[in-house]
Amino acid sequence: MWRAGTSADSYYQVRPECADDVPESKFRIKVGRTLSARKWKSAFSAEGYLDISKTLGRIHRGGVHPSIRGEVWEFLLGCYDPKSTFEEREQIRERRRVKYALLKEECHQMFSLVGSGKFVTAPIITEDGEPIQDPIVLQQLNCGKEHASLTKGNDAFSGSQMERQSNGYGPMDKKEIQWKLTLHQIGLDVVRTDRTLVFYQKQESLSKLWDILAVYSWFDADVGYCQSMSDLCSPMIILLEDEADAFWCFERLMRRLRGNFRCTESSVGVEAQLGNLASVTQIVDPKLHQHLETLGGGDYLFAFRMLMVLFRREFSFGDSLYLWEMMWALEYDSDLFSMYEDRESATEKSEGSKGKAKSRRRQCGKFERENLRNGGKSSAAPLPISVFLVASVLKDKSSKLTEARGLDDVVQILNDITGNLDAKKACMGAMKLHKKYLKKAKNT
Repeated sequence: MWRAGTSADSYYQVRPECADDVPESKFRIKVGRTLSARKWKSAFSAEGYLDISKTLGRIHRGGVHPSIRGEVWEFLLGCYDPKSTFEEREQIRERRRVKYALLKEECHQMFSLVGSGKFVTAPIITEDGEPIQDPIVLQQLNCGKEHASLTKGNDAFSGSQMERQSNGYGPMDKKEIQWKLTLHQIGLDVVRTDRTLVFYQKQESLSKLWDILAVYSWFDADVGYCQSMSDLCSPMIILLEDEADAFWCFERLMRRLRGNFRCTESSVGVEAQLGNLASVTQIVDPKLHQHLETLGGGDYLFAFRMLMVLFRREFSFGDSLYLWEMMWALEYDSDLFSMYEDRESATEKSEGSKGKAKSRRRQCGKFERENLRNGGKSSAAPLPISVFLVASVLKDKSSKLTEARGLDDVVQILNDITGNLDAKKACMGAMKLHKKYLKKAKNT
């Protein structure tokens, strides 16, 4: 139901005892500006083709009504092609649901708590792949019945290594061991994620979040699971009722962000984006950049969290969703679906799409169109809007940051912005900095 002026908080209920600790959402549903269910429906033809250009500007101006947010996000994140029909999308949805069910069953065969409605928060195996039989693990595995399940072939570990060898399966390989070593880490993060929301008072919601992250960790073994992924996945299961749909929406989001989570022995993937942030700040606010370098903050690690979880901690839950959809609408690429469907040629959006025909550009977001106009012939991948969002926040606080006497002051100044940022203003600031950056970068 359309209710003008309603706060997003009314759709994402906060636990009463946490109300004083959660910032109030600034996002308001506005008639004529927020994308409503009626306007969304009218953007489709009778066959189901979506005129995405009709919706991108409205999303940027006023966000998406919470009642349709999940299905709109599926398009913004590239789950579906706007040029597809209702029937084609339904076929894709069913294929994905089957694929997710197979992935989940594969994980269940390796560890039977996947899909059981329960999850673990304590380590279940050693680094050598041997089961850990301490009381906490046994309790969480529901193995208190004389812990017989640790010695049966259908136990939570799918049998001991000796049994696996005798059944012809052989010992666990490195991929399976690594996956099982992360399951309790996922559980620890799940119980901390959005704990102020009523939604996560239900065991069913917690286990669904754990299941999706556990399956994703197996599905994308190159990245696996890293802390903060739960913050990115949480909104998906709140907005999309079907677990498989939520999984694939999260998977599409990770296509954009997985580079941030790639880790080696010497570096973390997000360091590349922090380096980009430093470069942008050096161009748009050289005085601030020089001061931060003098303080020893030239690596911009103080901005790590903002880039990793896309401002989830700096905004209320409702405002962070509003910010995300504005970002995705601004940098929407009409070729997103086709790029993502071909996993071999594009596992991340950073490939871009160069030489896009002018007739197709109107189907792109404003930020993406600006990139195409100014850098379409460049071999370098365009920077994501998230980098300019962080740069915009830093520039907005430039007067305070240039007075900081140490990195502790910098961190404190940035911590103080929690709950005080305006999502739309931040996006507008990012767009202005983006134009300024492109103009100055072209002249240097």
